[in-house]
Amino acid sequence: MSVDPQQLLRELFATAIDAAHPQQVLEAHLPADRSGRVIVIGAGKAAAAMAQVVERCWQGEVSGLVVTRYGHGAPCEKIEVVEAAHPVPDAAGLAVAKRVFELVSDLSEEDRVIFLLSGGGSALLALPADGISLADKQSINKALLKSGATIGEMNCVRKHLSAIKGGRLGKACWPATVYTYAISDVPGDLATVIASGPTVADPSTSAEALAILKRYAIEVPASVRTWLQSPESETVKPGDPSLARSHFQLIARPQQSLEAAAVKCRQAGFSPLILGDLEGESREVAKVHAGIARQIVLHGQPLAAPCVILSGGETTVTVRGNGRGGRNAEFLLSLTDSLKGLPGVYALAGDTDGIDGSEDNAGAIMTPDSYARAAALGLSASDELDNNNGYGYFEALDALIVTEPTRTNVNDFRAILILESTKHDA
Repeated sequence: MSVDPQQLLRELFATAIDAAHPQQVLEAHLPADRSGRVIVIGAGKAAAAMAQVVERCWQGEVSGLVVTRYGHGAPCEKIEVVEAAHPVPDAAGLAVAKRVFELVSDLSEEDRVIFLLSGGGSALLALPADGISLADKQSINKALLKSGATIGEMNCVRKHLSAIKGGRLGKACWPATVYTYAISDVPGDLATVIASGPTVADPSTSAEALAILKRYAIEVPASVRTWLQSPESETVKPGDPSLARSHFQLIARPQQSLEAAAVKCRQAGFSPLILGDLEGESREVAKVHAGIARQIVLHGQPLAAPCVILSGGETTVTVRGNGRGGRNAEFLLSLTDSLKGLPGVYALAGDTDGIDGSEDNAGAIMTPDSYARAAALGLSASDELDNNNGYGYFEALDALIVTEPTRTNVNDFRAILILESTKHDA
């Protein structure tokens, strides 16, 4: 089979990103009646690209304001695009959240609001609840990011410390009609978790948020503890009449991207195995993937090579060292350490938004000789893993993937390409 494994992996990654791009997925979901006035608001790494689609397709009057991560903006003529910090919110995110809230707080039944939502929106649309400072939210956010908490747990805390998340933005829009169009970056595609669900009812509780902070031994300022113990901290619950005219539509999800990559695999002559949306510690998820890859190489199970293992979701990293690298570099470093140069196995792990954690790379590529090449440079995969230094490891191998911001986000994408099995039937 004459295929360049690294090139195929890069093509699979590009296919996954393209399958979830706003330019491909948003227009078909917009209301059939696109005349009249519409107010567009939005938050997330895809917000600017989504706003461009609305501007292009809407026939009536369009105005509004969206916030995206620094570097993820796109030129719009009618909708203002503001950039702010992610994953830890900053003053720019606070200022734009206040403006978004004011923009929708005095509407009528005749008004229509389009809310463009994607991953990253939780940090970007930062409006702390009364009595909680931005500094309090920043410190808790940083601690959560290092703790190993899942995205669902992090967003449970975030929305109970917010004046805009957990359905509160949707409540502020009442009695206008709200159409939320979301690109999912979370395992399970739960509307309550995507960017902390600003326009949907939330069944989680403040007591659960406090329990999460306790579980991960996160220091809680007195003002935050007082707020979470108050009934006012509860989010908008299911059945609240203020959300009766708020409609939620998922327009892209990780599974679509995995399926698009699977089609590409078959076209290239490889059998795909989709493991789906996964959570857990990056290094542990990698060990499971390594076990499956080894079983395929040695025994031709659960399928025979040539094949590609595909998975998505959002893993976590419990930061122990001082190295550089996001969860995809950590996954790939752990995979490299587990496989130790197993012949015929190549892998790519990357974030579909183009940013792995807070670095300038989307991810990296592992080849069968990565382990040996790094060792020749004096780099131990296990030592670098102890230091959370996946970026440094793959930078030394010139194996980082740099895409720049993609302006979409269906989270992690992983592909392990296996050229052949060593098992031979008698």
